[in-house]
Amino acid sequence: MGDKGQKGSMGRHGKIGPIGSKGEKGDNGDIGPPGPNGDPGIPCECSQLRKAIGEMDIQVAQLTTELKFIKNAVAGVRETDNKIYLLVKEEKRYKEAQLYCHGRGGTLSMPKDETANNLIASYINQAGLTRVFIGINDLEKEGNFVYSDRSPMQTFNKWRSGEPNNAYDEEDCVEMVASGGWNDVACHITMYFVCEFDKENV
Repeated sequence: MGDKGQKGSMGRHGKIGPIGSKGEKGDNGDIGPPGPNGDPGIPCECSQLRKAIGEMDIQVAQLTTELKFIKNAVAGVRETDNKIYLLVKEEKRYKEAQLYCHGRGGTLSMPKDETANNLIASYINQAGLTRVFIGINDLEKEGNFVYSDRSPMQTFNKWRSGEPNNAYDEEDCVEMVASGGWNDVACHITMYFVCEFDKENV
C-alpha cells in the first residue's frame, strides 16, 4: 500500500436536515410609542338614567308598602253601616300609626258608640291580640282627650277602672284592650293598631 494522499477538496452541500425544536421565548422588547387617540364615544345620558332609576326605586318602595296594606286588607276587615275597620299587624308608635292610616285615606279608629267599640274589641280578640292603639289622645292639652280627627269626646267612653291615670306623667295616647276597655299609655311604645275609613271615601 502506498503513502496516504493529500486531502481532497470539499464536496457539494448535502440535503437540508429537518427543522429543529422551538427555542425558548426571548425577552420583551422596549415599549413602543403610544398609539393615536380613538374616536370620541357616544355622549352618556347618565343624568336621565339616574333619574329614571331613582323614580323606579320610589315606585318599588310604594308598591311594596301598598302590597303590605293589601295583605292586611285581604286578611279581613270589619264594617258597620258607614265605617270600615282594618287591623294593621305592624308595630308602630301612635303618631306613625296615625300617619299610616291617614296616608290611605283613613284615621286611627275612633269608637264613638257601643257598636263600634264592641266590633273593634271582637276584632282584637279574633286576631288573638291583647291590645291595639285607637285614635284617642290628650297630646295637646293634658286631661282633655280628643279623637284622632281632633273632634271632642262626647258622652261615650270605655275607660277601664282607674283610667286615664297619666302614669309617670307621660301617658297621652290610648289603647283598647281585648275586653273593649280603654287605657291611656305612652305614645312612644309600639303596637298593632286599627284604622277606620268612611265607606263613602273608600
